[in-house]
Amino acid sequence: MKTLFRSCLSLGVCCLMATSSFAADIVETAVKAGKFKTLAAALGAADLVDTLKGPGPFTVFAPSDEAFAKLPAGTVETLLKPENKGKLAGILTYHVVPGKVLAKQVVGLAGAKTVNGQRVDIKVADSTVMIDGAKVVTTDIECDNGVIHVIDSVILPADKNIPEVATAAEKFKTLLAAVKAAGLVDTLVGKGPFTVFAPTDEAFAKLPGSTVQDLLKPENKQKLVDILTYHVVPGRVYSEDAVAAKTAKTVQGASIMVTVGSDGAKINNAKLVMTDLDASNGVIHVIDTVLTPPAKGADVRRKLEHAVAQGATLYNAGHHDACAKLYEGTMTSLADMPMNPSLTSHMKQVLQTASKQTCPTERSWTLRHGIDQMYTQLSASH
Repeated sequence: MKTLFRSCLSLGVCCLMATSSFAADIVETAVKAGKFKTLAAALGAADLVDTLKGPGPFTVFAPSDEAFAKLPAGTVETLLKPENKGKLAGILTYHVVPGKVLAKQVVGLAGAKTVNGQRVDIKVADSTVMIDGAKVVTTDIECDNGVIHVIDSVILPADKNIPEVATAAEKFKTLLAAVKAAGLVDTLVGKGPFTVFAPTDEAFAKLPGSTVQDLLKPENKQKLVDILTYHVVPGRVYSEDAVAAKTAKTVQGASIMVTVGSDGAKINNAKLVMTDLDASNGVIHVIDTVLTPPAKGADVRRKLEHAVAQGATLYNAGHHDACAKLYEGTMTSLADMPMNPSLTSHMKQVLQTASKQTCPTERSWTLRHGIDQMYTQLSASH
């Protein structure tokens, strides 16, 4: 950190060191400094003053007046207009990180999630610290509700949605065609946020023969939807969060596994080749293989198999009431699992019939017969 402070001093900027107590909040400190007039005006226009005067703590990467002056002519004036309040707030909150992150911590990070929701990239080279494309010129201006680090440029959050980011990358043409064929475009341009594990064109090319062409046919739309939504996780899940979680439930309903080995990180059997591409409504991670969701009903079949194995043991031992309760509990627990509506209806009818039977033996056989029918129907569909 001494190197970083020397760098700041060499730029002719006084680096304010931490003191034992602070009498001003972030906004008051910025105003008193006299070089954040544009930032202060922008915070007022975006109705963020009260937020940054709150308890926090916050870490603010604060652009100086000179930083705002680098923006194209008329940009600041346009952003300060009432009709652009939402956009301005999005830009300003991209400069704010929750918590108090001092310079010695910043240099140890590859990125930081902002109040905006998106993540800024942090790069350190020798004595230079970059936040996205902005250089940190002053560090650790401590306030009673956080800390300010001064940057020499305004940093801008991603303003393109997930399909737009994918289109600009020019390596997701098959994925985009599939999204369109599945009728999911409107969903992925929506508010979200979403995390997309995006297979490249090369990943789709690894699929056997005419697989892609078959999936794009109208009659296979639901199968395509299942595959695509298995690549999407609700919320913004950055790479470090995914690795820490080890598993994530997808929009399709089944979960994906995240593992890290000597050959890098993987999502199921797909290698992560690029991570943390920000979009206005989410984040994209690039993978080299198309993920295949587990067969629909596979989890249900496993539960049924387990119940039948246990139930048969109980029944043969003469515990008919315990057997019936096991079968009933299993079928009731399946109510929250994604299933074909006809299976759900069948299950409810079986449970209703069994509930009227007072004989444990009769109730056991009614429930077992219903389970067998469910299992047969699930197996036939796959």
